[in-house]
Amino acid sequence: MVLPMYIFGQPVLRKVASEINPNEYPGLQELIQNMFETNRKADGVGLAGPQVGLSIRLFIVDLDVISDDKPEFKGFLHAFINPQILESSEEMCDFEEGCLSVPGIHENVKRPKSIHVKYTDENLVEHDEWIDGFLARVFQHEYDHLDGKLFVDHLSAFRKQLVKKKLVAMAKGKFSASYKCKENH
Repeated sequence: MVLPMYIFGQPVLRKVASEINPNEYPGLQELIQNMFETNRKADGVGLAGPQVGLSIRLFIVDLDVISDDKPEFKGFLHAFINPQILESSEEMCDFEEGCLSVPGIHENVKRPKSIHVKYTDENLVEHDEWIDGFLARVFQHEYDHLDGKLFVDHLSAFRKQLVKKKLVAMAKGKFSASYKCKENH
């Protein structure tokens, strides 16, 4: 089932999400599948709980959608439950980011190139590993959502000023998206 996307200006996007017990969370596997379906319908590469109105520490990543350009991501569809970033590399990289909850805005964001993470996956298997490159970037972007942050928070004061009008309009419900969205109130 495709879930409605929560857009910039909605309070759930600014809350710090709560951990869940994956063994007891009702309908977890169905929720994960719904998030994959919602993400795919919106042409995204990742989707966090707060983006569908749930203040829980869960996000999904679907890199299969870019596997034509990056064959190493063929079949890469994973859920990250209660993820943690334990350590980050000093080496940084710049890359243009966008967000399904901030439609129409794309900006360069500087993030650590590699990160040491812990999480539980969709099969309830625990992981403790270093990830890098594009996966590390997507992980950090989605992880930010769990802490009530958006990629626009990483912009310089100058870049923030340039997108401010769009963000104010978005918070008032004035935006265009090709996917199902929850109305701003």
